[in-house]
Amino acid sequence: MILAGQKTRSIWLEPDGWSVGIFDQRRLPWAVERLRLTTMEACALAIADMATRGAPLIGAVAAYGIALALRADPGDESLDRAFDRLVSTRPTAVNLRWALDRVRGVVTRLPERDRAAAAYVEAGAICDADVEVNAAIGRAGLVILQSLVAAHPGRAINILTHCNAGWLATVDWGTATAPLYMAHDLGIPLHVWVDETRPRNQGALTALELAAHGVPHSYIVDNAGGLLMQRGQVDLVLVGTDRVTRNGDVCNKIGTYLKALAAHDNGIPFVVALPSSTYDAATPDGAAVKVEERSSEEVRRLDGPDLDGTMRQIVVTTSPTANPAFDITPARLVSAYITEKGRVRDAAGLTAAFG
Repeated sequence: MILAGQKTRSIWLEPDGWSVGIFDQRRLPWAVERLRLTTMEACALAIADMATRGAPLIGAVAAYGIALALRADPGDESLDRAFDRLVSTRPTAVNLRWALDRVRGVVTRLPERDRAAAAYVEAGAICDADVEVNAAIGRAGLVILQSLVAAHPGRAINILTHCNAGWLATVDWGTATAPLYMAHDLGIPLHVWVDETRPRNQGALTALELAAHGVPHSYIVDNAGGLLMQRGQVDLVLVGTDRVTRNGDVCNKIGTYLKALAAHDNGIPFVVALPSSTYDAATPDGAAVKVEERSSEEVRRLDGPDLDGTMRQIVVTTSPTANPAFDITPARLVSAYITEKGRVRDAAGLTAAFG
């Protein structure tokens, strides 16, 4: 994908061959700054502080965190400490544990001298596979967009998305954005309503991505979506997910559930982009998911540049605040899941696709 006019992935190995590069997403969209991660603890802090974010991407960063830990000390205690530290950083996104389990499963049976190299190989494989998975999700979603175009000839189709499920949240392509990029590249007329997604305004990252790729879009406040649906200005709601449970419930950024309710009330398809690494067959339903509670400071304050470009911080309120980071959309409100295995309609289909 494209950022600052250059094709890039969201994570890479630096020229030294061992340190890990990421974009500092706390600085986006106002400035493009890169971080060089040289220790496991640096990876953990980047995930916890949301310098890097998005379920697939934090899994990839965590995988490299294990590699960095083993580079420093390949012993069993080092491996266990790294696993425990990294898995505790973000409790809701299932990709994190999935990636850590995958790397640990590879290196545990190896002699200590071979562990670091194997961890690097496995982390790289996780990244490469993520790109292929997202491209497959894009192709599955493209079919839905093409059907919408056929149903609405002569005008652009309107898609509403929430949070950032783009390439900045994955290694490349994104999940929910992959079909949008593919459709745009094919000349399909489309327009994207981008929810701002308070309190961290991740919609601004989606807008940054879409602008770099030339996709028509409008940035909207979170509560505008219902009115747009009532007016017939939304043809599809397309979101990503941090976890889908065995019964098909969707855990995603706070506010997703309200979009699903509005879509259901207005007869609009609500589609979830779901890579297999985000499917959690071990958790029966959304009620069993631990929802992360983040710092109240994210709600209380706003950060950004003033008109002169100087970064400022303002205080929105001094009242007590609460900040649940995710909500649960019941499976009954989901029209379809688009996966690397194709389009899936319900929990039975998820079980058939992913086991």
